[in-house]
Amino acid sequence: MNQERLMQVLLAPQISEKATYVAEKHEQVIFRVVSDATKPEIKAAVELLFKVDVESVQVSNVKGKVKRFRGAVGRRKGWKKAYVCLKAGQEINFVDGGNA
Repeated sequence: MNQERLMQVLLAPQISEKATYVAEKHEQVIFRVVSDATKPEIKAAVELLFKVDVESVQVSNVKGKVKRFRGAVGRRKGWKKAYVCLKAGQEINFVDGGNA
């Protein structure tokens, strides 16, 4: 795969209470990814950037919320979320710059 493309697949880690719970219980990390990313691309990008072994990837599309401003109805943009399951004993520590 093209290394430049892999560097642009991951947008940001998703930090929330649910993401922390999933990370502790299922050894998964949640990322925001570009909307046209595929599972093999996400797996390769995580392995390249964080130097960990990825067991599996699950993807979900998050629909944008409907918002109103001064009576006008608008919609936020949808985005894609990737649940990356790491192999046993692997972890990603975002505080230390990525590697654990």
